Amino acid sequence: MVKRVFYFLATNLAIIFVLNISMRLLGFDLYLAQTGQDLKGLLVMAGLFGMIGSFVSLAMSKSMAKRFSGARVIETPSNSREAWLVATVKRQSESAGIGMPEVAIFESPQVNAFATGMKRNNALVAVSTGLLGAMTEDEAEAVVGHEISHVANGDMITLALIQGVVNTFVIFFSRIIGQFVDKTIFKSESGHGPGFWITTIVAELVLGILASVIVMYFSRKREFRADEGGANLAGKEKMIGALQRLQAQHEPSVLPDQLAAFGISGARGLGLKKLFMSHPPLEERIEALKNS
Repeated sequence: MVKRVFYFLATNLAIIFVLNISMRLLGFDLYLAQTGQDLKGLLVMAGLFGMIGSFVSLAMSKSMAKRFSGARVIETPSNSREAWLVATVKRQSESAGIGMPEVAIFESPQVNAFATGMKRNNALVAVSTGLLGAMTEDEAEAVVGHEISHVANGDMITLALIQGVVNTFVIFFSRIIGQFVDKTIFKSESGHGPGFWITTIVAELVLGILASVIVMYFSRKREFRADEGGANLAGKEKMIGALQRLQAQHEPSVLPDQLAAFGISGARGLGLKKLFMSHPPLEERIEALKNS
């Protein structure tokens, strides 16, 4: 699941960067400068480009995930393990009331899985070779159920909407800050001077990092719901067992940061680091399932 969020955010940032360049080349920023930085016009422009960036990245999420991870879509199962995986995804997607997703495997020694896609009925579910090798069928079934639940719950669409709103305010306030610095510090009298462009870029980076805290907060909340969905599809004890297996394999002494960056379990975080985690701590997820 961390891969799902990572691919989406990385693509979103790239698209926002391209859109910002496009705004300048097409003269939107110049127009706003000449009209006195009309706040309503700026907000409309920021909302338009913010939402476009988010939903274009969502539309590209499946193809980009395949490319970045090197996932191989299973057209015809080549062994019993692949046949089991396809059959499990098919059974769970039918139970969840969604169309059959594409099923893929990607080479990685890490225990990992993700689901992505713009539509509930046209998604992708991928698991790593490390997951298939390290987990029992019961545990792997629960992880697949967790990912199917993300698709059924429309979590990628929810994330795109939240990211679109966040993009809007990042674009809006970065230009307000750029205008303020350009006029008060660099003393530009007409149009936008170099101070505006430099400050806007820096402000977008800083505000983008701060805004990611909001996106990560909602991502953590959706993980609890996906755990519940996985428990409903595969069985509560299987889901707890899968999370406990992940917990055992991700102790602090065993590459915590490297595995946390891309693993389905998320990272251990303390203090401010926890604000940037896409997943709640495994112990919290296990406890929530036990008490459900």
